[in-house]
Amino acid sequence: MRASERAYSTLREEIVDGTLEPGTLLGEVEQSARLGLSRTPLREALARLVADGLADSSTGRGVVVSAVSLADAPQLFDLRIALETLAARRAAERTTSAEGGSALRGRFTDLAARFEQATSELSAGADPTDYYALTRELDAALDTASGNSHLAESLRGLRLHLGRLRRLARNSPARLAASATEHAAIARAVESGDPELAAAATVVHLRQALAHLQGDPHHVGRPNGAPHPHRRPRPPDAPHPTATTPTPQESSP
Repeated sequence: MRASERAYSTLREEIVDGTLEPGTLLGEVEQSARLGLSRTPLREALARLVADGLADSSTGRGVVVSAVSLADAPQLFDLRIALETLAARRAAERTTSAEGGSALRGRFTDLAARFEQATSELSAGADPTDYYALTRELDAALDTASGNSHLAESLRGLRLHLGRLRRLARNSPARLAASATEHAAIARAVESGDPELAAAATVVHLRQALAHLQGDPHHVGRPNGAPHPHRRPRPPDAPHPTATTPTPQESSP
């Protein structure tokens, strides 16, 4: 791996997982010494982070880790719903093809079974580390099965920002278990070769994920995000929480 690629991958992971917090200065001298490389490949890595939106060039300071806010969630999820439902449709279509369809069906059948197994474990409060890895497997399977490299690349970039937002959510065993059930439904729908069912299962999951991310447990299970009948609506000008407020736990929408 090239030095600039290694630096980019390391810094990207540290930004997404919160090790490097918003506002952190990515000084060339300090980061070069820490990562064990010269300043030229580091500059290349920093430029890529700025292009990704994970860092900003600040006049007078240099490159800093960009801010992240739940106020960005609705727009990011608009894009996520559009892209992930398309990926799910295309993946379901390709599982019925004579060439390679059987292998794809087997992969999604296996993923569904593993999500179903994880549901009870997550409900009981199990460590979600393996579950997060399983969701990444499903993402990768859908990217590959969609057969569209441009779509897959767009989703990979989007997931960087979604990963940062995820750290702002509450850690909820009940939500993690529900999320596992929703992921299993997506995998089963793709395996069945039904594009519309796969898209619908994806939309259900993403709407529930957004509701949880925004801190509205009353939304879950209600169609189209309808407001809870006994809950006062949130004022439209109320501030959204941001990453400047420490959150010790991470959850997966």
